[in-house]
Amino acid sequence: MRTTLDLDNEIVSKAMEITGDKTKTAVIHRALNEIIKKDNTSKIFNYGGKVNIDIDLDVLRGRNSAW
Repeated sequence: MRTTLDLDNEIVSKAMEITGDKTKTAVIHRALNEIIKKDNTSKIFNYGGKVNIDIDLDVLRGRNSAW
């Protein structure tokens, strides 16, 4: 999709320098993907302590748990 953006050249140049991306498009794609990844990560952390997994590793590994 083509979009016209008014971007601060200093910020874009600095981001390109940091990332090593050669084009403005590449650095913007990277930034958008990082935002999405950060959001997905925060959603995973919201599950902390809310998932109850009742697994007996001895049973899974075929061990006799009555040692």
